[in-house]
Amino acid sequence: VSGSAAGGAVTVEMSCDQRVKRVTIGKDAVDPGDVETLEDLVTVAVNDALTKVNETSQKRMASVTGGMRIPGLM
Repeated sequence: VSGSAAGGAVTVEMSCDQRVKRVTIGKDAVDPGDVETLEDLVTVAVNDALTKVNETSQKRMASVTGGMRIPGLM
């Protein structure tokens, strides 16, 4: 899955086992005088990707269990 921040200025590609595969940072997102904003954008992009990982995992699990909630699985 892919998460992003600032309209795609920072993107994070993550596998569904929650491993970061790639971080892409656009040149316009880099301001040496404002490192904190870049750190915030990376955090937002990672959290966006994690949200999508969880949504994808839940959809896949629902297709396996027929939508039935099994305690301890999710």
